Amino acid sequence: MTAKPLLLALGLLTLAACNKPAAQSEATAPAAPAPIDEPAVPPTDAVPATERRTVEQPTLKAKALDGTDYDLAAHRGKWVVVNFWATWCAPCRKEMPELSALHAMRNEIEVVGLAFEDIEPAEMKAFLEKRPVTYPIVIVDTYNPPEDFAIPRGLPMTYLIAPDGKVAKEFLGPVTAHDIEARIAAR
Repeated sequence: MTAKPLLLALGLLTLAACNKPAAQSEATAPAAPAPIDEPAVPPTDAVPATERRTVEQPTLKAKALDGTDYDLAAHRGKWVVVNFWATWCAPCRKEMPELSALHAMRNEIEVVGLAFEDIEPAEMKAFLEKRPVTYPIVIVDTYNPPEDFAIPRGLPMTYLIAPDGKVAKEFLGPVTAHDIEARIAAR
């Protein structure tokens, strides 16, 4: 194999690794065949979990890794960066120092990291000892993610929440402090 196809293959594998799919829910699992005399008709009010949308003014109440209670509504009046990420995601790890600096240096901007992976708290704490951040980290149950947010299509997935509590911008893929500050300035 020549160098170009090898590099292309490695690049595609890297991208695929950061788009690790969430665990398949019952709503998206293949349905069992219906009996012949009963047609398989899904309920009209059922929305597959993969099609769930982020609400205009999301709520988020969760226990942070440090034991504190995190409540998104308590941060009204500030811009909040809600960052879905995972320890196995290289672009996620790359953006952590910049998000941490943004959180530490800007009083009107706060960051919360939602670790979207199946990981034990002790394992996450060990990871954060090597890659410390200044913002709270919440481990998200991939089988029961926060209801007001869409299930991430890929990681990192970041939401910029305006001071009024409404979603101002969604970013799929790595985000920089400049991206966030530019969006705030444009509002």
